Amino acid sequence: MPLYPASARKRGIEGRVLLQVEVDAAGLPVLIRLVESSGSEALDRAALDAVRQWKFKPARRANHPIAATVTIPIHFRLDSVAVAATLEKEAAQ
Repeated sequence: MPLYPASARKRGIEGRVLLQVEVDAAGLPVLIRLVESSGSEALDRAALDAVRQWKFKPARRANHPIAATVTIPIHFRLDSVAVAATLEKEAAQ
């Protein structure tokens, strides 16, 4: 999970970061795009830093792992951090 930046928490900053992630067939993020900023550089950076370290379960076609793109909204709330991912499309082969 992304770590809530202490500086943002102290100032009561909340927000949603929307990332688009290209995931290779091995489950590694190869390209991460900031689609929608939270309005806070600290929250955006925390989301990007966390996702760079993730390993995903790759999408599959005919039982073989393939590259794909997922959209990941990350909600920073003072009482929690929530993450959900949606498979967007298969990457070009």
